[in-house]
Amino acid sequence: MTESPTAVLTLDGAGTDANWWRQAAVYQIYPRSFNDANNDGLGDIKGITAKVPYLRELGLDAVWLSPFYPSELADGGYDVADYRNVDPKLGTLADFDEMAAALHAAGLKIIVDIVPNHSSDQHAWFQEALAAEKGSAARARYIFRDGTGENGELPPSDWGSIFGGPAWTQVADGQWYLHLFASEQPDFNWDNREIRDDFLKTLRFWSDRGVDGFRIDVAHALSKDLSEPLPNKAGLQRLEKLHNGSNPLWDRDQVHEIYAEWRALFNEYTPPRTAVAEAWVDQSRRARYASPTSLGQAFNFDLLMADFEAASFASIVTKNLAEANATGASSTWVFSNHDVVRHATRYGLPALAAADNAEDGKTQDGKAWLLAGGDESALDRELGLRRARAATLFMLGLPGSAYLYQGEELGLHEVAQIADADRQDPAFFRNKGIEVGRDGCRVPLPWTATDTSFGFGEATAHLPQPAWFADAAVSVQDTAADSTLNLYRKALELRRHLQGAEQLDWVENANPDVLHFARPDGWNVVTNFGATAVELPAGTVALSSVPLVDGKLPAAATAWLV
Repeated sequence: MTESPTAVLTLDGAGTDANWWRQAAVYQIYPRSFNDANNDGLGDIKGITAKVPYLRELGLDAVWLSPFYPSELADGGYDVADYRNVDPKLGTLADFDEMAAALHAAGLKIIVDIVPNHSSDQHAWFQEALAAEKGSAARARYIFRDGTGENGELPPSDWGSIFGGPAWTQVADGQWYLHLFASEQPDFNWDNREIRDDFLKTLRFWSDRGVDGFRIDVAHALSKDLSEPLPNKAGLQRLEKLHNGSNPLWDRDQVHEIYAEWRALFNEYTPPRTAVAEAWVDQSRRARYASPTSLGQAFNFDLLMADFEAASFASIVTKNLAEANATGASSTWVFSNHDVVRHATRYGLPALAAADNAEDGKTQDGKAWLLAGGDESALDRELGLRRARAATLFMLGLPGSAYLYQGEELGLHEVAQIADADRQDPAFFRNKGIEVGRDGCRVPLPWTATDTSFGFGEATAHLPQPAWFADAAVSVQDTAADSTLNLYRKALELRRHLQGAEQLDWVENANPDVLHFARPDGWNVVTNFGATAVELPAGTVALSSVPLVDGKLPAAATAWLV
């Protein structure tokens, strides 16, 4: 068995063809927590530009920016007040253009978030709607209804918001408006041609500025059927189980009429602009969003929700590759993002103590752990990081595109201990006791071990950073050969030139805790999900998530062989 610490093949550049996205490594940036260039405690556009060399060295193909638009931050920027501008707290359009030029010069594509289901309540159109009369054209851009009850004092239905509380808010003249999320996020009326035309204008605006692709927030919610009588909450729950497009709020077939128009616009560009749907729908419905005539790609969050367990990983990969092959799309793989507990923490939590005696290896839900106070004594940090490194190396070996979340390359855990007074997520305030919020994965990154805000900026960061960030800082990991940062760098470098056809073959072995797959170009990936070391097949080890022990692959580890 020959072990090589680094890849020995040559990088071939980022590429510019129309299929660049199919096996791209995409890095999600949450701009307000990435890097603070003007030292006000909030990350900004110039801060991203300053870190382009870091992003290039990491070995990425593209960056995806969470919303950077003007916003009152009722939902971390996903309440957009102006879709064709930059939040003044984060910079200017000129700053955006400078950042785009720097990223493109470094061979990196740019994907931006589009939030089409709802706007901010501070959007000029919603402010106009509030000042307008019932039945006006201004109100027709949103979803306004008269209330129920003797004098309209009750909401049109008993629906609940995703963030807790009712999904309807009453305005001064007695009408109610729909918001599936926070009350500061009124839903657009996508039956209105003006809405459709304005979003086409927005997509063209950013495409003309050099944006290469779009991530579509809540892509399955745009088309709604609010014809009377509205079903009650119980009726909605029954419809949600049918997965046939009959739900009046989610995943209606008509939404793809909207995306067909978007696709026509995207295809006007060379290469065509790409899009990926955030669509939390049944797997049987996901392919519609990934269709070449629709958005072209859709997130699958199946691995993100799976336990660190061989059979689950194998089943998920097999199903999703078959789905991608059937639709002509490309699979997407992801373990962490701005909405979920970081996977280094999820994998380090104890087995569930369920009444039905959960199987060994079933990890505790991260939200449940946070709601229980985020007890650090319950978290095995070393095991969680070890499993996270193994899972990520497994994922980066798969055909398809890999989506990474800022800070995972540092092996960051969830920041569990955040005082109530410092929290920002509306889910926490609106659903306290049920949701602890998503702030713990949005804490600003540690760039240095000792400076103010760990090098994030010269002011106190907008979310508090824990003391243990010092050990995870980029400056600490940069020169440490065995650091998680350098594991990501090596893996992403090797991944660039070991990409063959978008397929794999499972290689049988006698150990149910071991997964082994081979890519058409001879690249083999072996992951040991078990608790004891295992023999590796013949080949040269180009990279492993932890060092081999006597030539064997240790527990909770992955190796790439060429």
